[in-house]
Amino acid sequence: MKLYPLQFTPLFKYRIWGGEKLKTELNKAYKEKNIGESWEISDVSGDETVVAEGALKGHSLRDLIKEFKGEFVGNAVYEKFGEEFPLLIKFIDAKTPLSIQVHPSNEVAKERHNSFGKNEMWYVMQADKDAELIVGFDEEINTDDYKIHLENNTILNVMHHENVKKGDAFYIPTGRIHAIGAGVLLAEIQQTSNITYRIYDYDRIDSKTGEKRELHTEIATDVLDYKVHHNYKTNYNLEKNTSNKLIHSPYFKTNILDINSTIDKDYSEIDSFVIYMCVEGSVDVISEGDIFALNIGETLLIPAALSNFALKSNYAKVLEVFF
Repeated sequence: MKLYPLQFTPLFKYRIWGGEKLKTELNKAYKEKNIGESWEISDVSGDETVVAEGALKGHSLRDLIKEFKGEFVGNAVYEKFGEEFPLLIKFIDAKTPLSIQVHPSNEVAKERHNSFGKNEMWYVMQADKDAELIVGFDEEINTDDYKIHLENNTILNVMHHENVKKGDAFYIPTGRIHAIGAGVLLAEIQQTSNITYRIYDYDRIDSKTGEKRELHTEIATDVLDYKVHHNYKTNYNLEKNTSNKLIHSPYFKTNILDINSTIDKDYSEIDSFVIYMCVEGSVDVISEGDIFALNIGETLLIPAALSNFALKSNYAKVLEVFF
């Protein structure tokens, strides 16, 4: 069977803080209320996405890796991760703030949860007036200070609050305390992990359970990075019709393209799959004469064996993700 550019059927996730923007802004089709996340490409156990169309329809990422190995993910990726897919790709809509949280490192996640850690990044697609992201600390504290702030419900007072707009990008390494604020719609790229330590949740009651959500304040204590960092937002250049470096980490690399023409892409030097996330406009991905239309809020995975194709658009911004 032949590989081709793949779209997956997204999984829609209820969240206490979810809104309607995944439907109204990104044209997602669901009937439930408070959908906060659209999992576009996932290999999380029990939450695997499957191919939406074509000869490989219904195949999961694990199925595809078993069958195609390095042709699908890249030989280096296959050697490192075997039959596990290393990334989880989402769109997130926060109608109200997410909990204040932190993710453990690879080492801690492996030891405690037999999981990858959760290094991640955000790209803001839309933000209401005065919407903010909360990332890191604004003043240096220690473990004792942290516990006192939790007891007094003042942890927000020592965190860094940043008003955001469309196009802002942030890298969130493991150990960095963070939260998405109300009114933000964003794309999230992360390691394949669902491990989150919830630190503070505004004393909210979940309407589905009638109870407050579980907190993980104690086990978060020794994974937090208490240092203050000079700048939490990523600065980047944006030239037309080329790949601009956005965020490159040991866990994934993300570029951004601002397209208003036809551009040829050659990935023969990259031993990896490539994922396109359309974050504005629409773009045609042309591979071996076939056209794959990608609209805002849609995601396409290019198997590693397909190294040459074209991107055509009058107006689009696209995140380009690879390992």
